[in-house]
Amino acid sequence: MRVSVVSVSKLFYNSTNKRFNRILMCDTCGCSSDGGAVIYKPGDASYHVHVNNDSHAHHEHVAGDHGESRGRQVLVEQDVLLQNNLLAERNRGFFEAKNVLAINFLSSPGSGKTTLLEKTIPLIKPEYPVSVIEGDQQTTRDAERIQALDVPVLQVNTGTGCHLDALMIHKAVREMNPADSSLLCIENVGNLVCPALFDLGEAMKVVVISVTEGDDKPLKYPTMFLEADLCILNKTDLLPYVPFDVAACRENALHVNRRLEWLELSSATGEGFDLWIQWLKSKLKKG
Repeated sequence: MRVSVVSVSKLFYNSTNKRFNRILMCDTCGCSSDGGAVIYKPGDASYHVHVNNDSHAHHEHVAGDHGESRGRQVLVEQDVLLQNNLLAERNRGFFEAKNVLAINFLSSPGSGKTTLLEKTIPLIKPEYPVSVIEGDQQTTRDAERIQALDVPVLQVNTGTGCHLDALMIHKAVREMNPADSSLLCIENVGNLVCPALFDLGEAMKVVVISVTEGDDKPLKYPTMFLEADLCILNKTDLLPYVPFDVAACRENALHVNRRLEWLELSSATGEGFDLWIQWLKSKLKKG
């Protein structure tokens, strides 16, 4: 007898058959359970806020026989995103009321999101207040790096969870209370799958990939690129040393999402940062 519990359901673009399919995610990855998320403030050992994550639906286990010797797999779809999306709308309303531009930064581990923020914040901070929410399963290392830039930052440790959700952001923002007419950078957990499915109430999603990851990444993880507003190709300084086809990667990304904007830069050398900062300030000015 085989039993399967499906806890997340959402449409995604399948680049293989060029159609929208329904994505079903099982509860074994940790994304559909309460991972015991905790919010920390770097440098303050006494500060911690537990996130009672009730935005996920309860799991329903179903089993049954199909003949004497055959088992069956029962798929149970639960719209666990419903409560998350309702809370995301509350977050969005809060950001709009305070004129806060919230950007959700997404990538696989090691693409350079934190370094990108480290180089970006000093260039934005003279004109706009900046605050940061860092998402990782464990440690406050990234938040400590951002704290060195003298901006408000909170670390959300998701425990066994593989993404941030709207409740975690709601709790963190309530603790942080970002300044009016400011930039809020949300660095999501390194993962190109689950974070694409969870609306946080952000104004836009920025997916960061690096030249060390392979130019077919948009085709392998199409949902992430479909959901993103901007794709940043990072670590371009390494192009002479890796077999990466920039044109092919861009074409693959635009094949998935024709409205996707595209930038190429190096957080290490600063190459391409002028266009990135120009893009970012244009979004801040619109607010």
